[in-house]
Amino acid sequence: MANKFTIGLVQMKCTANSDENLARAIEKIREAAAGGAQIICMHELFHGEYFCRTEDAELFNLAEAVPGPTTEKLAQIAKEKKVVLVVSLFERRAPGVYHNTCAVLDADGSFLGKYRKMHIPDDPLYYEKFYFTPGDLGFPNFQTRYAKIGVQICWDQWYPEGSRITALSGAEVIFYPTSIGWHSHEKAQLGAAQLDAWRTIQRSHAIANGVYAAVVNRVGFEGKPEKGDPGLEFWGNSFVADPFGQIVSQAADNKEEILVVECDPAKSEDTRRNWPFLRDRRIDAYTPILNRWLDRE
Repeated sequence: MANKFTIGLVQMKCTANSDENLARAIEKIREAAAGGAQIICMHELFHGEYFCRTEDAELFNLAEAVPGPTTEKLAQIAKEKKVVLVVSLFERRAPGVYHNTCAVLDADGSFLGKYRKMHIPDDPLYYEKFYFTPGDLGFPNFQTRYAKIGVQICWDQWYPEGSRITALSGAEVIFYPTSIGWHSHEKAQLGAAQLDAWRTIQRSHAIANGVYAAVVNRVGFEGKPEKGDPGLEFWGNSFVADPFGQIVSQAADNKEEILVVECDPAKSEDTRRNWPFLRDRRIDAYTPILNRWLDRE
């Protein structure tokens, strides 16, 4: 049986100052490590504000190579504290080709690889199709010093297929770095339902696959209403669900927090023995799912 391991989720606010964000992230990584975390995940695009609220070609200048300058700085901390880091960055792959990418650094500072966000949204204040090319690396797993992990990024979290494939590759925990919040004009009427749906879909991935789901969101308001950008109120609520979907730790919706949670692979084993969804899958009958829509004459 695999050993227990401890994960840390850093829920924080961000400003437009990337150096400030990185410095604060490093402080919080140190704090999480001091609390016992061995695998630490930041929220989506933690290096700055969530810039996809507008379509502005100048913002492509925020992108960088992955691996690159930010992963080099974080690798030093990973090695110093002997922690695994899961960090979401705006990747410049080539002129005109950019990705929303998660880098995984092992506990010796080595670069294990990256995951590129597969599902790219295009909604009001989430204009990601303007910036990001869909991922082309599939759904990899990363064998770290402490556990085998997988990654899904924000919009990916609504699609059961990606989480299923990630789990089938052996992930003991799936990290979901996220930047999601309320539109000010929707919060009163729809806010509670939106948050509940978001929490429910990710708990369902834990249940259906018998894995830990570790969801880390940013918090705080980002926007410039005086300049026509109504902004988003990021709703925090980072959480960890166990392999039966029970929430074992959850952050607030309005403040920075660090969650540190011990994960026991034996719980996955026990859950899958008693709720054998993977055993009973009808893999011979699922070909239709490869179609966009099933037309019926």
